[in-house]
Amino acid sequence: MTARTITLRGARTNNLAGLDVDIPRNRLVVFAGVSGSGKSSLVFDTIAAEAGHQLNETFPPFARNRLPKWTRPDVEHIGGLTPVVVIDQRRIGGNARSTVGTITDAWTYLRLLFSRLSSPYVGESNRFSFNEPAGMCPTCSGLGEVVVSAVDRFLDLDKSLADGAILLPGFGNGGYWYSRYADIGAFDAHTPLRDWTPAEREALLYGGEAAAALGSRPPRDYEGVVERFERIYLHTSDNLSERKQEAIRRFTRAGTCPECGGDRLAKAARTATVLGRTIGELSRMEITELAALVRAIDSPGVAPVVAALVERLEAMVTIGLGYLTLGRATTTLSGGESQRIKMVKHLGSSLAEMTYVVDEPTVGLHPTDVESMIELLERLRDSGNTVLVVEHDPAVMAHADQVVEIGPGAGAGGGRLVFQGPFDRLREADTPTGRALARRLPVNTAPRQATGHLTVAGASRNNLRDLTVRIPTGVLTVFTGVAGSGKSSLAHELVAQHDATVIDQRPVSANRRSTPITYTGIAPAIRRLFARRNGVPAALFSANSEGACPACKGLGVIYTDLAFMDGQEVRCETCAGRRFTPEVLAHTVDGLSIADVDDLTIAEAVDRLPDRAIADALRQLSAVGLGYLRLGQSLSTLSGGECQRVKIAKELRESARPTVYVLDEPTTGLHPSDVGTLLRVLGDLVAQGHTVVVIEHNLDVVRQADWLVDLGPGPGQHGGSVLYEGPVAGCTDRSTPTGRALAG
Repeated sequence: MTARTITLRGARTNNLAGLDVDIPRNRLVVFAGVSGSGKSSLVFDTIAAEAGHQLNETFPPFARNRLPKWTRPDVEHIGGLTPVVVIDQRRIGGNARSTVGTITDAWTYLRLLFSRLSSPYVGESNRFSFNEPAGMCPTCSGLGEVVVSAVDRFLDLDKSLADGAILLPGFGNGGYWYSRYADIGAFDAHTPLRDWTPAEREALLYGGEAAAALGSRPPRDYEGVVERFERIYLHTSDNLSERKQEAIRRFTRAGTCPECGGDRLAKAARTATVLGRTIGELSRMEITELAALVRAIDSPGVAPVVAALVERLEAMVTIGLGYLTLGRATTTLSGGESQRIKMVKHLGSSLAEMTYVVDEPTVGLHPTDVESMIELLERLRDSGNTVLVVEHDPAVMAHADQVVEIGPGAGAGGGRLVFQGPFDRLREADTPTGRALARRLPVNTAPRQATGHLTVAGASRNNLRDLTVRIPTGVLTVFTGVAGSGKSSLAHELVAQHDATVIDQRPVSANRRSTPITYTGIAPAIRRLFARRNGVPAALFSANSEGACPACKGLGVIYTDLAFMDGQEVRCETCAGRRFTPEVLAHTVDGLSIADVDDLTIAEAVDRLPDRAIADALRQLSAVGLGYLRLGQSLSTLSGGECQRVKIAKELRESARPTVYVLDEPTTGLHPSDVGTLLRVLGDLVAQGHTVVVIEHNLDVVRQADWLVDLGPGPGQHGGSVLYEGPVAGCTDRSTPTGRALAG
């Protein structure tokens, strides 16, 4: 008889401590535990990794070489696995051509529909594809945008040419191009540009007729500043250096394509209509509205296409993404939106006995939106599948058939099974999650006093309705509202208008050599400590420099590409994975070599390293809840929430002047018991004179804020208005989603 459980014995992947556990199949099982406890090590790095590896082994070598590679887990026995589908929070990649429509295949059905029904008739469906030469706009090559010079950034009108009025690289006094403007006799090099005539400034920038009309004409081969910049930087086929790329980022902006108006398509496809609307107009329509429109097409010849398209669109509405448009670039989607987009393809699947592994599906969801996500997870389970969810939201735990808690602590203090059973029993259990469920932070009734205000004026980005919002400085402000209500758009306006610093969840480094201490700037101090104690150069204690093991070049591992077999990463035999030469490892500080220091957790290093400045800097990493990370741990292994907290620690260490910080859902990946730690960190930023603005759905964070800006009432075109702004205690209107959530 087939086993109805996933059985693990002796699991030691990452920090798992020889874990034994039996997980029921065909059930919705939630895995809980503090950050770093080993939940992901169990679900993703053990169960999903082994299932993925074994499935890959069933394919021939040619196909295997083109499948995702899985690293086999450290486990004595694992049984009862079924094919696995991993739905994580990584933002959908893709390039500027990738849209919600293309990634979900809805655009494929829509352009097929237009190829059969449009008036005038255009032809095959590839004529409606902006990724095909036959359909793309020739001016923007199907991107909908062109790069244009930001001429308003080129000049400092309060300076003369001699003082550096032309801000472009190479155009200032002493630059390569300076003499082409200052020394030709056509312009006064020592008079501020503000005192020039408009005609003179026009001639400087654009040349042409404006230059020819000057009293003292420039040379025949004269190029205006704009023309020369565009020739050097934009109209070149050369590989662009980092310096040129930086100049392009600084002195250009993306502008809507003048030919296609952002539709991306050639003229024939842009003007063809179905139901009196062009395909470009449909791509800008909210998916909820588009689904209703497409449903009205009753032509028998395209009935299968209509059915397939409506099914895709309705799936996105069901999953809470009805406010998006098919033309929305995937690069602009949040992690939570990306995850739900990936789920769309599985909603209508008739496959059964699959294992779905889902990473925090409620990220980015307002409490009122969580119910629809739970219904989706239950639909996947009720179709005969096993659904394993890593989640901190009590609402999801409450609907689970079983909750498995890994812990009790993080890192070496975790990796053990501390609870397994129904949610009702977990609420009474003496475990980190059980205790956290019993607590609820009160509403902040004594908010801190603002030191001033920032005004975001005329905000009309995306769905914002020409908003003017005053944001208090020197306090903690939270933006709330349902998904798609305009929170992120308002935050982007704040950044654009007031030069705020964004601390997001994007990876902090793609370099596997980067670690928490190298990123935050603590590593040089540790190297200097070793150098000072041993009387040798500090460079010896860098795995990127003189002291690195020559065999593995300081990585500690040797990677071998085995073609169609999984690449093999083995510990370097020369240094035994220690990364440094024996001569370097012979130098110690209080009995610790530099490799021993890399193996310490941040919490351990605070007590072990005899340098007050280093200990104080490490405490900032510990203060943001990352004390369980090893000093030498690669940043590429960190979750989005952990990456964000590393960035917060860096700002705590480096910020010298009052700054406006904008954080996007900092509770992502945080266990309820860690939210208090996060609030203390945000409070520390405020105490240092900074202004902190947080986009957040976690009610504990919302309750503790000094100021609340609630947007809505709905998503997309149904949102974009301010429903409430003021102290949290004043948000009592139960007719709004946030008011109901706070009251409930």
